[in-house]
Amino acid sequence: MEIYKLPIEIALITFPFIALLFTLPFLIHEYRKYGSINILKSIIIYSFILYLLTAYFMIILPLPSFEEVANYTGPTMQLNPFQFIQDIDQTTIFNITDLNSLLNFLNKSTVYTVLFNVLLTIPFGIYLKYLFHKKWYQVIIISFFLSLFFELTQLTGLYGIYPKPYRLFDVDDLIVNTFGGILGYVISPLIIVFLPSTDELNNKSLIRGQKVSLLRRLVSLFIDIIFLSIFSLLFKIILFDTNYSQYAFIIAIFLYYIVIPVFNNTKTIGKVLIKTEIKSLNNKYTYLKLIFRNLILSYLLLYPYSWVIILMNRVDHPTFIVIVLLIIFVQVLNIISYLIPIKKERLFLYERITGTKNNSTINIESTKDNNESSERMEVNK
Repeated sequence: MEIYKLPIEIALITFPFIALLFTLPFLIHEYRKYGSINILKSIIIYSFILYLLTAYFMIILPLPSFEEVANYTGPTMQLNPFQFIQDIDQTTIFNITDLNSLLNFLNKSTVYTVLFNVLLTIPFGIYLKYLFHKKWYQVIIISFFLSLFFELTQLTGLYGIYPKPYRLFDVDDLIVNTFGGILGYVISPLIIVFLPSTDELNNKSLIRGQKVSLLRRLVSLFIDIIFLSIFSLLFKIILFDTNYSQYAFIIAIFLYYIVIPVFNNTKTIGKVLIKTEIKSLNNKYTYLKLIFRNLILSYLLLYPYSWVIILMNRVDHPTFIVIVLLIIFVQVLNIISYLIPIKKERLFLYERITGTKNNSTINIESTKDNNESSERMEVNK
């Protein structure tokens, strides 16, 4: 039984790193589709990732040494269906009226191995039903292929890393894992009755997503930083070994935050990906507002060092200190401005000055119609 503890511990250690890699794509998907992040839905999805990670480690760990596998002479495949029934019959004695007999029965490896293989995929069936709305026959098919993936992982010696298989490819595992998946589907109503439906969660996200949250804006900013870095690198390469190389970042900022939004309906790449745009507070929008807004945002608040470093060698020390202090002061005011809402609207200082705000471009009715259409297609399959 101790062998099942190690995979769980490794999965818990590995999960934060896998979750970190998954987070940005997940945030982009949720913001593009619903405009906000539902905490409960996020917890369920991340629990699904943790479950898959744990299940995977269950079938590959503990890892043996290469020398041990190279010297392995036992069978690599068991292709006799329902062999586990015969194995249990030969290795156990069971008396239903005797508690000790029951405990001894469950403690036999031929028994608890089968039970753990069933338990391994029961959560999979529940997740397929709740998260993905799969039908019973789809659960059978997907559970079978998940089990087949596990068995092929073992048969190939962890995809060729080992010289030969270090675990048995067992057709009974395919049967038992598939049964576990459909069993999870059958008992899922007992579990998901305590949870709101995914439609409810998604509709709440759509309603909240009409307002652009700070986290949504930060995700957009993070995406923009990535693409701006690429732009900056390209300009540094283009202007390398010229008198203008020190201005590469300034030019990249101007192109990314001024030129692209002017020709792309106020949107940077980050705003396109999470479906937001810049709108005027008084509905009298002009591109001059956009340009003024993004000049303050990019050169004064986000990347002032792009020009301050260049200026450092061109003004005296006291003047430079004053400039830096003024930049810090403006940035503090900018944060305070956001923390103090006016008419329940939280706006940064540069937005108040320019009369602009972030607006969601997600259409609630269109998204609902698409979701309902997908559900009808799923039912008709």
